Amino acid sequence: MKKKYKCEVDCANCAAKMTDAVLKIDGVKHANVNFMMQKFTLEADDDRFEEILGLSVKAMQKVDSDCVVYIQ
Repeated sequence: MKKKYKCEVDCANCAAKMTDAVLKIDGVKHANVNFMMQKFTLEADDDRFEEILGLSVKAMQKVDSDCVVYIQ
């Protein structure tokens, strides 16, 4: 499953670090944090998607505690 989310990221360097952190999570097929578009794209295993999404948000907030991901 692949989904896109609006997010708030302070700088391009943080976005790159967040992308790297999310890609290390087991079950993630593809991830990208785009600073210019303020978008977070996550592609992960369908059966664990919600769990992986939660882990991804936590990993992103470890890089920058001000990061916000808007999950509908």
